[in-house]
Amino acid sequence: MACEKSNPDEYHYTIFTFGTLLEITLSDVSPELAETTFEQLEKDYRDYHNSWTPWQESDLTDINTAIRQNKKIIPSPNVLPLIKQSVSLSDSSEGLFNPAIGDLINLWQFHKHDDPEIKPPDKSAIEKTLAKQPKMSDLIFENQYLSSKNSGVQLNFGAFAKGYAIDLSFKKLKMLGVHNAIINAGGDLSVSGTQGSRLWNIGIKHPRQDAIIASVALVDNESVFTSGDYERYYIYNDQRYHHILDPDTGYPTKGTTSVTVIHDNAAVADAAATALLVAGPARWHKIAKKLGIRYVMLIGADGSIHMNPKMAKRIKLKDASKSSILLSQPL
Repeated sequence: MACEKSNPDEYHYTIFTFGTLLEITLSDVSPELAETTFEQLEKDYRDYHNSWTPWQESDLTDINTAIRQNKKIIPSPNVLPLIKQSVSLSDSSEGLFNPAIGDLINLWQFHKHDDPEIKPPDKSAIEKTLAKQPKMSDLIFENQYLSSKNSGVQLNFGAFAKGYAIDLSFKKLKMLGVHNAIINAGGDLSVSGTQGSRLWNIGIKHPRQDAIIASVALVDNESVFTSGDYERYYIYNDQRYHHILDPDTGYPTKGTTSVTVIHDNAAVADAAATALLVAGPARWHKIAKKLGIRYVMLIGADGSIHMNPKMAKRIKLKDASKSSILLSQPL
């Protein structure tokens, strides 16, 4: 953790959570309000991690254990809203956003991508896991209980928790009287208000270079989230394996290197970026429309840049030839 002051009345705080550095910037606040806010947000993120982590005992693992044992459970109120919103988003994305594939995620072990001994799972193990066809629609909500007839459902919110947590953080900021802020979780971020007299201007990482490929100015209460095949990956036998899995094939997605979306809800933006990367160049437009996403930029494995017209009007590309931009129909 670290806290520092840069410009007058602007304060920065850094926390390591959800496997990434989360940077909080508050603008036009007093030192006392900044300190109070950072203390509360730090506690909140610690609580979120302790409730939602699938890698150690938590409220989420209690639910997964009950499902595995075909038992009913009263889910913690810390987790239940997360699950219910995920069910809706999974349905809208035609299952491309699917937090029920926890067993498949465990097989690939991307949370250990720095381990020199890591390697892809056996094909037979993937096929066995896929045969159970775990879906969010397999969850049953009955009175205050949660259950599933499919014991293969194991919840993992790695593609959603950051955005959901950031939404909760901005509700807390509003309650505390903080009006101008940005929360950046490894390049996925949300803003409120302005940075002094200017809009918050955001850089978008190039998926294959240590550089910025584009920038965009965000207005009050907007979020920009990017899913890419460069975030967590490893090389095995000269082949690259990244952490975003196609729920239908059980393997890392192909055909797309990154997807960036803008939305007024961070949780929706987080889930949508993942779903659209799985959808790829052929299906992203349809899925974006179903999810209610109005701004999308998709970069194909061949370097092509796909955007809907509204996104093309907002985003500023760096050193990209116009011939490489493919405009879709409006969303």
